[in-house]
Amino acid sequence: MSFRIQPAAPARPNRCQLFGPGSRPAIFEKMAGSAADVINLDLEDSVAPDDKAEARKNIIQAIGDIDWGKKTLSVRINGLDTPYWYRDVVDLLEQASDRIDQIMIPKVGCAGDIYAVDALVTAVERAKGRTKPIKFEVIIESAAGIAHVEEIAAASPRMEAMSLGAADFAASMGMQTTGIGGTQENYYMIREGAKHWSDPWHWAQAAIVAACRTHGVLPVDGPFGDFSDDEGYRAQARRSATLGMVGKWAIHPKQIAIANEVFTPSEEAVAEAREILAAMEKAKAEGAGATVYKGRLVDIASIKQAEVIVAQAELIASS
Repeated sequence: MSFRIQPAAPARPNRCQLFGPGSRPAIFEKMAGSAADVINLDLEDSVAPDDKAEARKNIIQAIGDIDWGKKTLSVRINGLDTPYWYRDVVDLLEQASDRIDQIMIPKVGCAGDIYAVDALVTAVERAKGRTKPIKFEVIIESAAGIAHVEEIAAASPRMEAMSLGAADFAASMGMQTTGIGGTQENYYMIREGAKHWSDPWHWAQAAIVAACRTHGVLPVDGPFGDFSDDEGYRAQARRSATLGMVGKWAIHPKQIAIANEVFTPSEEAVAEAREILAAMEKAKAEGAGATVYKGRLVDIASIKQAEVIVAQAELIASS
C-alpha cells in the first residue's frame, strides 16, 4: 500500500437514504419516524418550479420543529445551472436551525462546482456565527461527473458522501434506456443461445467507490425507479454492497427495509469475520503469517476484510 494512507470515511450509519419532496410537509413526520439512517428533504427534481419557494419554507420550518432523532438530516438543493440554488443555500443557513447536517449537491460535474457551494456556505456560516459546519454529499449524474469523480471526491473537507444518479447519468451518457437503475433489457450477452444480463452501472459504481475510498467519502448507491419490484431493488443493492457501497436511496418507504437488510452484515457474516480474526491471532502467536479457515487460506488481507464487516456491524448496533 502507498505510504499515503487513505483516510477513513465518516463513521455513521448510511444504509438507507429516504427522499421526500419539500412540497409535501405532511409526510415529514413519517419520514422522521422511519427506519432510514438518512433523511433527504428535496428541493430539486421532485418539486415543481412554482413550488420551490414554498418547499424551501416548509423544509426550514421542519428542520427545527420535527424530532429527527439520531438520523442524518440532509437537504438536496437545486442544481448550479438553475436560478434557485443560491437562495436554497442562503435561506437554509440563515434561517434553519443547527439540526441540519448536510447539503446534497446534485449534478456535480467538476471540483469547481463544489468550490462554488463551499465558498457560499462558508460565507454564510461566518456571517451568522454558525458553529456546526455543514457537510456535503454529492450526486454523480453526468459524463463530466464520472470523468472528474476523483477530483470531486477530494474537492472539500466538507465532503461526506457521494451517490450515483442513474437517470440523469444515463441521459448524459446517451444511453438507450428510460429505466432508473437495475437490469436493462438490451444490455445482454449470448452464450450457447441463451441471454445473460450484466450490469450497465457496474463500472460507474466501481469508479465512485474507488474515488470515495481514496478520499474518505461514503459511496452510496442511488435510486431504483421501479418500487413495485422488490427483488430487483434487492439484487441491485446486493451488487452495490459487494462493490463496497455502504447504502442505497429509497424513493418509496417500502424500500427502506430492504436496504437496511442488505447493508447490515448478517449474524452469520459477523460471526465468521470474528472467527477469521481469532484464527489469525492464533496464527500470529504461533509465528505464522497465514492460516487455514474452513478449507481456505486466510492472511493479513483477510484480517482487513473481516475488520470491515465487524466494524460496520458494531457501528450499526451502537446507533
